[in-house]
Amino acid sequence: MPVLIAQDPAAAPADETSSWYGVRCVFQHGPVDAHATWFEERITVWRAASSAQAVTLATAEAAGYAAGLDDVVALDLVQAYALPEPPGHGAEVFSLIRESGLPVAGYLERFFDTGRERQTVVE
Repeated sequence: MPVLIAQDPAAAPADETSSWYGVRCVFQHGPVDAHATWFEERITVWRAASSAQAVTLATAEAAGYAAGLDDVVALDLVQAYALPEPPGHGAEVFSLIRESGLPVAGYLERFFDTGRERQTVVE
């Protein structure tokens, strides 16, 4: 994964000028079978001096996360979102707006509810 800033992120501790960022990383899990693989999206929260620093911190964490699991690779998709306020109960930690010509049901099916997600249904 590309490093977006040259400085060591650990050398710049968070202070009162730092902001909170939600960072989404995407991972590929080893082949499930000959026809499919699993992809995972993780959103982690970082206090950093800039979005570039938050991406660097999250990229390093993602590499460690993937290395600790069998057949998991961190993909080259990292997206950061500056939180509008410090995180707390119910805080928004990530937002992505996508333009689409699909109707609502088609959009949800295409991007979020394909039937292949590993999830628990809550009724």
